[in-house]
Amino acid sequence: MTLQIDTLAYTNRLRWLAPQQKLLLAIALLIIAAFAHPQVQILITIWISIWTVVYAGIPAKIYLKLVYIGSLFCLTSLPALLINGVETSHINLVQNDSVTGLTLGNFYVYVSRHGIEQGFTILTRAISSLSCLYFIILTTPFTEILQTMRRVGFPVLLTDLLLLMYRFIFVLLNTASELWTAQQSRGGYRTFKTGIKSLSLLISQLLKRTFINYRQISLTLASRGFNGEFKFWHPQRYFVSNRYGIEAMIGCVILIILEFR
Repeated sequence: MTLQIDTLAYTNRLRWLAPQQKLLLAIALLIIAAFAHPQVQILITIWISIWTVVYAGIPAKIYLKLVYIGSLFCLTSLPALLINGVETSHINLVQNDSVTGLTLGNFYVYVSRHGIEQGFTILTRAISSLSCLYFIILTTPFTEILQTMRRVGFPVLLTDLLLLMYRFIFVLLNTASELWTAQQSRGGYRTFKTGIKSLSLLISQLLKRTFINYRQISLTLASRGFNGEFKFWHPQRYFVSNRYGIEAMIGCVILIILEFR
């Protein structure tokens, strides 16, 4: 999936749109989503999804899968907000807040009306924020994001660390895939006991090979005169679209107006 995301970032229809323009739109929508009501957050999700799927040409199946995976992490935190409990002697204090519930011993466990509202707000905010982040990830190569961050004054050390982390994600995934395929071909996961043993071997070998790859990269950089700063090459063939810019400004203004109505 990570390799596919990187491929889409280089082949989408908005590839040559200026990264600054895309980042400004995503940041503006993230700020609005952080303070908006659920209805406006839903509109943000729909609008930025149109930019991603229709304008950029990202396959809807891949985009929805990414949103679904991200939403699962948010859903795991909702039960803690929805379900509350009090002693049965204090049940009269939560009658207005209780949607439904049951008595377990000396406790009354119930679904909170306030928790449902709070959980819905958190869920819509998380999905709208995820959609904005996916728009950037799927339409802009990571090196161009880092280059833009440097232009606006981000420390070089920070961007270099982000680049190394991004690079080692690919190293980690490729190494894990090779090891898993080798174990699978030899029947390493036929039974639960064998699978646990194979998994432990995979993790240990993965750690070992990651350190080896790190050392190889360090030696390669040292042999080429690395001076402590990575240089990003970019073709400088971006264009600033007035049409997209006007649409983005009008859309943000409409969202702000809807929020304060």
